Amino acid sequence: MTLIAKFALIALISTMMVTAPSEDTNSQLTHYAHQPNEAERIREDQWHLRYLDLTRVQTISQGDGVVVAVPDTGVDPHPDLRDNLLQGIDTVSGGSGDGQTDSNSHGTSMAGLIAAHGRGGNSGALGVAPRSKILPIKAAAADNYGEADDLAAALEYATSKRVQVISISSDGPSTERLIRAVQAALAADITIVAAAGNLPFGSLGYPASEDGVIAVGGVGRDGLHAAISVTGPKIDVAAPAVDIYSTSYDGKYSKGTGTSSATAIVAGAAALIRSKYPYLPAREVAHRLTATAIDKGPPGRDDEYGYGVIDLVAALTADVPPLGFESVSAPAGAGPTTTDAQPGDGGATARGLATLGVILAVGVGWAVVARRRRRGDDPPPRISR
Repeated sequence: MTLIAKFALIALISTMMVTAPSEDTNSQLTHYAHQPNEAERIREDQWHLRYLDLTRVQTISQGDGVVVAVPDTGVDPHPDLRDNLLQGIDTVSGGSGDGQTDSNSHGTSMAGLIAAHGRGGNSGALGVAPRSKILPIKAAAADNYGEADDLAAALEYATSKRVQVISISSDGPSTERLIRAVQAALAADITIVAAAGNLPFGSLGYPASEDGVIAVGGVGRDGLHAAISVTGPKIDVAAPAVDIYSTSYDGKYSKGTGTSSATAIVAGAAALIRSKYPYLPAREVAHRLTATAIDKGPPGRDDEYGYGVIDLVAALTADVPPLGFESVSAPAGAGPTTTDAQPGDGGATARGLATLGVILAVGVGWAVVARRRRRGDDPPPRISR
């Protein structure tokens, strides 16, 4: 008998509407009145952009050529996002059939964190990878819940479309079909990013618990573990998760707290890496994120931060030893960037090409030795600061 399971979308989202300000202590959210100049205000409210040094990051990569699938409540064609929105599908009823209907706000918020392009200048919301594209998949209803097999159908569709990244801001029990869908996407060299979950509602669920999936925890404005974020031995990295502003339905904006937001931010980071290093395998993309993360808490990997808080500049520019021989076919600088590289990038490119030359000279014997010296489950190199 097939297990029927529910999965829940796990960010706490508030949409800015025309209402008086009020506090919702149960969800830890504040509802703000929607003002005509909200598009001018939103960029300043997006504190995570400054925390992650996105101004510098986006001179290195903006996600060109990368498609990110967002299985969620659908994605509304918000003015700050619609130029990057592709036609998707619905795997649940109640939508328009193309993934572009969202009466909840969750999916539109996640998509905006990944790929919002704003309205020019400093107006409108900005995503981490504003030149990437979003494949919207309505896989959950307006109440934030859906069947696990609806999520599985969404992943199967995303895999068939050969997306490079899948961002899953939900968790819950698994089914045989969902496990197969996740594993098939991983086997297709797709980077999967999934939310760890929010307290006090539960523990690490699926698919964040699947090996090969990047499980994301959350930090606050101070860069420290967010109390809402689930912890555990499967956490890989952490990202901003508190008071995160993004797009919403009907041209509005939202503020959310939870690991859903952190997950979308990390998915945007994966899009940046996959754009700059288009030949890098998905597992090396994950390795680049963990190897360059800023170590927090006890030295090394821990259950709150995983390998640390993401550092996008380092993830895009650092010399990261590969996990396997195949990734060396994509030396640093091999992929396109959206603007001129940062100072010092040429050195990284030269070192990458030099490394490739040495490997070609030594041949297959190097690969055998490297694999014996470094197993896939060994911890990545650390950058502590």
